[in-house]
This record gives sequence, structure tokens and C-alpha cells, in this order.
Amino acid sequence: MSSSAAGQQYQPKTSVGRITNFVDTRVGGSAIVKEFGRKIFPDHWTFMFGEVALYSFVILLLSGTFLTFFFDPSMAETHYDGSYVPLRGIEMSMAYASSLDISFDIRGGLFMRQVHHWSALLFVAAVSVHMLRVFFTGAFRRPRELNWVIGGVLLILAMAAGFTGYSLPDDLLSGNGLRIIDGVVKSIPVVGTYISFFLFGGEFPGTVIIPRLYVLHILLIPALILLLIGIHLFLVVVHKHTQFPGPGRTNDNVVGFPVGPVYAAKAGGFFFIVFGIIAAISAAFTINPIWNYGPYDPSPVSAGTQPDWYIGWVDGALRLMPGVLGNFPFEWNIPFPWGTNTLSLNVLLPALVPAGIVFMLLFAWPWIEAWVTKDRREKHLLDRPRNAPTRTGIGVAGVVFYCVMWAAASSDLIATHFMVSLNDVTYWLRALLFIGPVIGFIAARRIALALQRKDREIVLHGRETGRIVRLPHGEFIEVHEPVDEYKRYKLVSFDSPEVLSAQPDVNGHVPKAEKRRAWASRFFFEDRVAPVTPAELEQAHSHGHHGEVASEHDKAAISSH
Repeated sequence: MSSSAAGQQYQPKTSVGRITNFVDTRVGGSAIVKEFGRKIFPDHWTFMFGEVALYSFVILLLSGTFLTFFFDPSMAETHYDGSYVPLRGIEMSMAYASSLDISFDIRGGLFMRQVHHWSALLFVAAVSVHMLRVFFTGAFRRPRELNWVIGGVLLILAMAAGFTGYSLPDDLLSGNGLRIIDGVVKSIPVVGTYISFFLFGGEFPGTVIIPRLYVLHILLIPALILLLIGIHLFLVVVHKHTQFPGPGRTNDNVVGFPVGPVYAAKAGGFFFIVFGIIAAISAAFTINPIWNYGPYDPSPVSAGTQPDWYIGWVDGALRLMPGVLGNFPFEWNIPFPWGTNTLSLNVLLPALVPAGIVFMLLFAWPWIEAWVTKDRREKHLLDRPRNAPTRTGIGVAGVVFYCVMWAAASSDLIATHFMVSLNDVTYWLRALLFIGPVIGFIAARRIALALQRKDREIVLHGRETGRIVRLPHGEFIEVHEPVDEYKRYKLVSFDSPEVLSAQPDVNGHVPKAEKRRAWASRFFFEDRVAPVTPAELEQAHSHGHHGEVASEHDKAAISSH
């Protein structure tokens, strides 16, 4: 090859090609696209929850950018003179007035407000369901513990983004939510009142809380969410995607389709499906009609108000907390040298303890399970929830715990709609808060174990067809149809840890921590249902009596009969 030919560079013929080549030769984008485009991703419907969360967040950014151009985050007082006649002449903040202008005077403003609100609800819901999918299938195990923690932080940030945005219009409903936050902050011993004064810029509601929430809502929280999403996706690529067990699927490979062009096309289409559904809901169903609530005034509190669902569980915990339990008061006056301080445990405990329990267990769970099993191998194959019955039971218990508090946030509406006593509703929900998770754990665990036993029966004896036939020699049997190899592989290929007894240390002693781990191991795996072994499968298929898979001889006899 001549030196001139060797030094010749590729010259695109189109303007788009020249621009693309210019960028590529300076940033090396083609190598990145090529490497990422060859990444293989498995195909399963449960993996879409993370995509829904990502796409709804993109829609949040787009709709929020539109709203930012017209919203005035000021608590300065004004008199409304917009298009909504019932509120004309009413004194209100600039934040509330600009929210009304967006709803009634900006072309497409109400639609964009509702798109923003519905996509916020969907974002938190998708993140929550995605986290539940990861938990129930065991996708949090090594090497994905840090990604699990990032997901938990993203869930907290999603709720924080929703609450700060929900509070911005400065209407009566959002103001009541801020009043609850003010009460929780003031219940913190010694420093609570100082924090409240700093946060609100004086006595509640102050004059600066809306601008401060606005900065958090449009700048700090979205930036953190974007950063964590980037880290999350980077770790997904580094660790490769998890997959459900199946023929040819191991801990060392990924069976699926490449990002380009298969998943790129799917992702693009799915984004527009999510956007279309959100747009349809936003056009057809009103949410947060702030014009019905009026501007915030600290003096009135409207009945029947509930926050958005992802914050409702904290409000429900506050409603369930008693002020006095027997002769034990939850409010103490503690003398200090500078005066008496009130410790309001009836506000502080329900606001912090339930959320603390949920998120502490959430963040620590990968290490708790690794400690119980002493299994620190890399896990790239997912569990079916039935094959981890204790984990599934604990997850269901957590969901029940959350749902009871969520229902308690609507205790007044439950009482009025069903015409029952509000006190009775509160007493029942208090009982369910403690009994419900226990019942949920026991029921879910027993159902999972029963499903495992059913899987064993299907593998050993085949699928029930419901046909009773009589053989030529007079015997009646139920014909079972053998499952195919793919189905059988899914039913028998899973990890089933056994009870691991306490192990002595190098000195022959069994530490207390090891005894506790052994107790937890018995609690987790004492009722395990072992997967079918090849020997059991061969033995089951070697018999042709009632209840076994019909042999070829039996099938021939049945057909001749």
C-alpha cells in the first residue's frame, strides 16, 4: 500500500455524515456505541418496570421544563384577577396565582400540569414495583448490592421530588401537608423549633418555604436522580443483566438480544407507549384541582384530605399513633436549665420509626441474606419468588405493613363512606398494623411452599389433564401429560439452601453471633422443599402405575381401548 493510500482518510459524502464523522473523530463515539450496542439483554416482561420508571422521569423533565417558564415561586401576596371567576379578588400568594394562570390562561397549561402530576405518580410507582421485583427475585445479591442501595436512594429521592412539587402551588391541600411537616420538625427535642424557623424563614408558614422547595424540586433533587440513574445504568452494564433460569442460561452468560438494533427499537416504541398512556390519562382524568381548594390559610383545615399515595403512609402512621396508651403518656415535659422542653413522642415516633424500619431493612437486606446463608458467590440467575419462601413472606409482610398505614391515611373517608365509627376504623387498623404483617408472612410463605410441592409433583408425575381412562385390564388411571424440557428445567433448576448449623471458630467455640445466624438459618430454610434430583426423576418415570406419567405402552393401550 502506498503512503498516500495509507494516509487517506474516510470522507463522507453527505452533510449529516460529515457532521457525524467530525464528532466521532474527536470524541470516539463510535467505539462507545459499538461496545454498548453489542450488550445482550434478556427478554422478560418484569424487566419493563425499570424502563417505565426511566421513561416517566424523562416525561417529568420535559413537562416540568414547560411549567418552569410560567410558574412564579414567590409567597408575595397578590389579588387574583385571572380567568377563574370564583377566586377573583381573593388574596393569595404569587405561587398560587401563577398555578391558576397555568391552569386557565396558558394554552395547554392544565394538560401539562396534569401530565407532570400523573407522570410523577407513575415514576414513584414504577420505581417501587421495580424494587419489589428485584427483591422478590433476588436480583440484589452479589455483585449488585450497591445497585440495590442506589435503587433505595432513588426511591427516597422520588418521594422527595414528588412531595416538594406537590407543595409548590401553595393551595390549601399542599399547605396542610407542609403543616404536618412543620409539626414533625418541631417534635424533635431541643432543636426542632430552631430547624422549623430556619426552614420556613420564621413562624409557620413564613415567607420563604415555596422558593426553597422550588430550588430543591427543579435543581438539586433532579440532579441527584439523574446522577444516580447514570450510575445505576452503568452498573447494570458492568455487572450484566440478571436473567431467569432456563436452558442454556448460566451464571456465566446472558441469553437475549443485543441493544442495537433490537432493544433500541423496542425502547423507542415503548417510550411512546408510556407517553401516550400518560397523555391519555392526563387528558381524561383531573388530578389535584387546586382551584377547588383555594389559597393556603393556616386557620382552616379541610376534611377528607389525603396526600399523594407515596406520602400517605407517613400520614397514616400519624393518625394511628395514640396520644396516651393506658396510663403512659407519649408527651413529656423535660426540664432543662434554659427552660422546659416538650418531647412529643406521639408525633416523633410515627413520623420516623416506621419509615426508619422499612428503609433500614431495605438497605441492609443483601448483607442480611448473605450472612444467613454464608453464600457470597456471584448470582446472575434470578429466583422465582416461590423458591425463596421466607424472603417472599418477609416481602409480603412489608407490603402489608405499608398498605395498612396507607389505608389509615384515608381513615376518615373509610368511616364516612361505609358509615362506621371513625374510632372503630382506627382501632381495627391499629390491630392490623401488628397482626397483618404476621398473617401476610405466614400466608405467603405457606403458599410459596405449596407451589414448590406442586412443582415437584408436576416434574415427577406430569401435568394433570383431567382425563380418567380405563386400561384393558380394568384399571382406572388419570392420564398425566409430561412437561417439556424447558418447563422441567425451570421447575428443577434453582438454588435451595439448606439449614446451616452453627460453626465453631478456630478455638472450637461457637460465638453468640454464630448461634444467632444458625437460628436465622433454621427460620429461613427449615421448611425447604428440595428440588427434584435426576435420580428421583428417573425413578418416577420408571413406573407406570396410577399417578405417574403415562408410558408409551400405556398410551398405546389407551389408544387401542
